[in-house]
Amino acid sequence: MQLSILMAVYNEAERVAEAVERALAVRYPCEIEIVVVDDGSTDETAEILGRLDDPRLRVVTHPRNAGKGAAIRTAVDDARGEYMVILDADLEYDPQDIPKLLAPVLEGRTTVVYGSRTFGSHSAYSFWYVVGNRGITTAANVLFNSYIGDVETCFKLMPVELYRSLDVRSRGFGMEAEVTGKLLRRQIRPYDVPITYRARGRAEGKKITWRDGVQALWILGRERARRRPGVGRVETLADR
Repeated sequence: MQLSILMAVYNEAERVAEAVERALAVRYPCEIEIVVVDDGSTDETAEILGRLDDPRLRVVTHPRNAGKGAAIRTAVDDARGEYMVILDADLEYDPQDIPKLLAPVLEGRTTVVYGSRTFGSHSAYSFWYVVGNRGITTAANVLFNSYIGDVETCFKLMPVELYRSLDVRSRGFGMEAEVTGKLLRRQIRPYDVPITYRARGRAEGKKITWRDGVQALWILGRERARRRPGVGRVETLADR
């Protein structure tokens, strides 16, 4: 088994080298590759990525910023592994947790794993950020009669071919809700694994806003309203 670690990067010159080096330093239970998509950065991100030298690392460049969802789509198209996991370059997530996400898959218990964040005073930069995250997760659970711990988590591990089949079209942060909505519509329930987390604040470059939360709720509602693929037939583009 090979795991593709996918990283969308936009103007992360201060953190990208450390983020990639941390991911490469982890002892994984399988072969890995890291696919970084520089999503039209205008700072020194491209130059920094060009100086990183490791055979497990590949860098793909977008000429213009297209959003996280579009960058991950590019990374998925370029991925060579059987499984994938998304890792942000902002150092909020610890790549040391990735082997914990892999464990239920390697043990044959599941094929889709979410890293579930536990928020505390040291891991959330604002009250409303946590409330927003919990509100979106609650909405998903109500709409799909599920009990997921964290819809908006970056750490989503699944087969590469499964992600490709979801045909995720959201170009920005709405991709998180779209992925979850499409999985739940197929009655695929992610396996939750607790992870460590430290949110950065606006001054440190955090980009997500309340508008992304509203969009996530709309996307979840849209996916719930769509027809679920019938048992024994192939899902069509119209179903997606």
